[in-house]
Amino acid sequence: MAAHARARGSAQLLRRAILEIIAVLVALTAPGRAKAQARKIELGDLQKIVTVSSPAISPDGRSVVILVSRVNWEGDRHDSQLVLVDVATGAQRLLTNIRKGLDSPQWSPSGDRLAFLAEAGEEKKAAAQIFVLPMKGVEPQQITSAPLGVEQFSWRPDGSFLAFVSPDDPPNKGESEKHHDLFEVGDNDFLATFAPTPSHIWLVSALGGTAKRLTSGDWSVAKTEGFAPPSPLSWSPDGTHICFIRQADPHSGDAAQTLVEILDVDSGQIRQLTKRTSFESFGLVSPDGSKIAYLFPRDGDFSNSENEIFVTPSFTGGEGTDLTRSLDRNVQVAIWMPDGKSLLVSGNDGTRTVIWIQPLDGAARKLDIGDANPSWLYWLEPDAAVGKDGSIAFTGSSPTQPTELYYLASPDAKLKRLTDFNHGIAALDLGRTDGFEWKGPDAFAEDGVVVYPPNFSRDKKYPLVLYIHGGPQEASTASFDFFPQLLASHGYLVFEPNYRGSDNLGNKYTRAVMNDAADGPGRDIMAGMAALEKQGFIDESRIGVSGWSYGGFMTSWLIGHYHTWKAAVSGAAPNSRATQYNSSDYNIIEGFQFGGSPWKKEYTKAYEEQSPITYAGAITTPTLILHDTGDPTVPITNSYAMYHALKDNGVTVKFIALPIHGHWPDDYPVHESDIYRVWLEWLDKYLK
Repeated sequence: MAAHARARGSAQLLRRAILEIIAVLVALTAPGRAKAQARKIELGDLQKIVTVSSPAISPDGRSVVILVSRVNWEGDRHDSQLVLVDVATGAQRLLTNIRKGLDSPQWSPSGDRLAFLAEAGEEKKAAAQIFVLPMKGVEPQQITSAPLGVEQFSWRPDGSFLAFVSPDDPPNKGESEKHHDLFEVGDNDFLATFAPTPSHIWLVSALGGTAKRLTSGDWSVAKTEGFAPPSPLSWSPDGTHICFIRQADPHSGDAAQTLVEILDVDSGQIRQLTKRTSFESFGLVSPDGSKIAYLFPRDGDFSNSENEIFVTPSFTGGEGTDLTRSLDRNVQVAIWMPDGKSLLVSGNDGTRTVIWIQPLDGAARKLDIGDANPSWLYWLEPDAAVGKDGSIAFTGSSPTQPTELYYLASPDAKLKRLTDFNHGIAALDLGRTDGFEWKGPDAFAEDGVVVYPPNFSRDKKYPLVLYIHGGPQEASTASFDFFPQLLASHGYLVFEPNYRGSDNLGNKYTRAVMNDAADGPGRDIMAGMAALEKQGFIDESRIGVSGWSYGGFMTSWLIGHYHTWKAAVSGAAPNSRATQYNSSDYNIIEGFQFGGSPWKKEYTKAYEEQSPITYAGAITTPTLILHDTGDPTVPITNSYAMYHALKDNGVTVKFIALPIHGHWPDDYPVHESDIYRVWLEWLDKYLK
């Protein structure tokens, strides 16, 4: 009896297992079935996203090193490792264990070693140092012991030395340690607790040892501030000269006072490449050493103009030739192709981020990269690389897949995705992402991105959430973005409008924001929303507006000038342009937007009229204010002012602060998740 029961139970289990296998096979083979049964994205999925960055192609072209970062939820951080990816097979090999501050992998010229940055030293004195990893598999060796760390580095072409940049010690270091640490304020942000010191170039053997100082003075190698990476150290092929960017002084607000200069390594003599006085950046020596490519704002106008690529002779110098004038897009970094006859450039173009090959003597050619969007916020480097064989590697995302490594064997080759770290996210039931175009005010043809709820139907009405990008010199593109997808999973139709000041439609559009910081962009956004409403699937009684940084600024402006909103979320909003001039990390650079200082009578009115705080008394929309307490880019005092303005006028308002440093909590995944949670809860409260 018992044996019969066991046999019958076993048969039932076998039958159940067979049925389950059949069900899986049916789901996999039936078109659309597997996707339809997938669950929607959830807040917890943020913890599962893997970030891929910093590709470096080996000199033999057979492999690519990438930086792979995963969320450490308990530590509220990202843990990173270096991974070697075989180009032919996609096979992966782990090169390093988890290291704090891991960054900037660079192959030695011969490909036998890999250098990278990682933190070293006791916790309070830990700083980024250069490590060199022999590819034979032994442990990496620490090469530098710079007291204040290494900001960037570059291999000498013969592989014997590395040049690196490190900040100088404070001149009063000894007295500061005794608490005599008063400092003179310059054009620095309001969070500064000491005067910044210049950064200079040093030289160290690839085997380690005592470093040799190559430059000194009150001036500085261009500092790594805000969002941009450092302008690279670029060696001449013979290893005798280094091209670098000189900044007049180390204060962040003086970051526009930059020039391309050439250092003679042996003599220490420095010469300027051109006769300009400012705005130059990102100097790169050509493969044969005869030319230098560098960045300069269109027409020498630093006020929200496009960056353009100039090329000039290395030895005679001069301003050179503007290569990308006819391209008319905001290119941030150029990478020389190995033949020295063209450069790889990238930028936003409509609702895509694209890559072009820009010849020295012809029109740019757009590469076919399918629906992949290269990782690109305000720059391309360090998320793209060019191999000695002309191959191209970049990290990027598609509308339904977070960042992965992509590869082109040549500019004309078919794109190949080499990694699939985020297959779990890609398998979810995600919302469709499409570009959307409309005719805007002032004869502008405008665009943006729409993310539709999963299982969207044109026959239904959906609440609408505007998710406005920052910058303004940026653009919303059809790439994977976690939060719009999360909003869509909650039944919202998400509209990400581009507006004048965005850098995806040419210099005229980018420049149109100058001295029209909010009104013109506001009209652009409202025109886009009106065009979307005409599609017939928007519930016009349930519309929310939100954004971070300049997106928060536009949110604050829109709720002060239009009253169609049921809810608003204003994150890190520069509500007072005068406060930005006085206190942010870029401080006096704000003056380029308005023609001059707010403390000069002829400009005071423009700052006031173009600040959302001026119109706070007209706001009636329930508003959630979000901000990091240690935000150097947009001082939190902007949000305190708006909070009191709304609260004192009886408007429903909540102010949530995060006790962390930075403009956005992307280095703190728990805090980033908390931001998304309270943002979504506020919208759900008023739009559901």
